Amino acid sequence: MSWLQEKDFNGFTERKFEIPSYERTVPGVYWEPKSGAKRLVMLGHGGTMHKRTGYILTLAHLFLQNGIAALAIDGPGHGERDPAGAWRGGQEEFKKAWTSGGGTKTSTEDWGESLKFIEGDFGVRPVGWWGVSMGTMMGIPFIASCKKISAACLGLMGNWGPNKSDLMKLAPEISCPVRFLAQWDDEIVPIGGCLELFEKLGTKKKTLHGNPGAHAAIPNFEFTDSVKYLTKHIK
Repeated sequence: MSWLQEKDFNGFTERKFEIPSYERTVPGVYWEPKSGAKRLVMLGHGGTMHKRTGYILTLAHLFLQNGIAALAIDGPGHGERDPAGAWRGGQEEFKKAWTSGGGTKTSTEDWGESLKFIEGDFGVRPVGWWGVSMGTMMGIPFIASCKKISAACLGLMGNWGPNKSDLMKLAPEISCPVRFLAQWDDEIVPIGGCLELFEKLGTKKKTLHGNPGAHAAIPNFEFTDSVKYLTKHIK
């Protein structure tokens, strides 16, 4: 386990790391206010993206402004775990990347090892999750396996994709408060499947936030409001 680099991140601290996870190497990034943080949020990126993609950096900065540290890793078959970017293309290539990268099992193990690594250096704190699209494909199985997650923002995912059976099976095990984002004109994940997954979530504290537009057209206010939501509920 090792820290690779530390640098300034708009007045906050960014640290890159690599850790072993079941004979794999997991690359990640950890952001923290310079004075430290008493809470942590895990940020799951979407398909075709990576741990430092634009909206992940924006979210990290928003959480840091609220005194919350943030953690992100590259998901299966993504980012530094697909250095050639050879698969980038359509939905079938994405599904192959997810599966060949280890899928649900690998993702859940790697997020668990990453959290363990951060807690080993910075202590155990209340934890939240923010992740839509592939971030939900990673998030639901991880939250179901890790009872430390006290609140989550999920969405842009449903009864669809390479791990849809895992999502539908594990969603009833989610008991923390959830804010769920859906795009009514989603051209990738049909809105009907998103509603099915929302219904399956076991928590009684869940809200559905639907907006018109395509898969990647989440309104900016949903990002800022979801940060406010998790800031309130991570405890």
